[in-house]
Amino acid sequence: MDRKEQTVIILKPDAVQRGIMGEVLHRFERRGLKIVGMKLTQLPKDTLEEHYGHHKDKPFFPRLVEYMMSSPALVAALEGKNVVKVVRDMCGPTHGGEAAPGTIRGDFSLTIGQNIIHASEDVAQAEAEVKRFFNENEIFASYERADWMMIYPEEDRV
Repeated sequence: MDRKEQTVIILKPDAVQRGIMGEVLHRFERRGLKIVGMKLTQLPKDTLEEHYGHHKDKPFFPRLVEYMMSSPALVAALEGKNVVKVVRDMCGPTHGGEAAPGTIRGDFSLTIGQNIIHASEDVAQAEAEVKRFFNENEIFASYERADWMMIYPEEDRV
């Protein structure tokens, strides 16, 4: 079923440090997704510990949090029909070595630990992550993309 959703992506420190943020964001815009929130930010430790809490008992957890604090990250909220699935498909599997060419991780990932991007896993997680990373006044869902208004009827929009 097609439904309009919002999701979160995080361009991780390796994407920021390698200067590929624009290339990655361009893929989402070219796909027709709407950026409704975006900020370059130094993610706080407590937010990262909450965000990655499902990994807290794993040996890599402290390194993951430390890595995510090693430089700013770009956090964006995207909107569109079935956006969670669309974004997950565009990103490819978490391990870049398993990701197909043409996916973000398949094209840019260096290691499983430096896999360029985080994408919400499901609609419930996406809703929680939008609230975790953005205040209400930082989400701008009311504007229309110019290409949507000129080309696509409402029912055909991504």
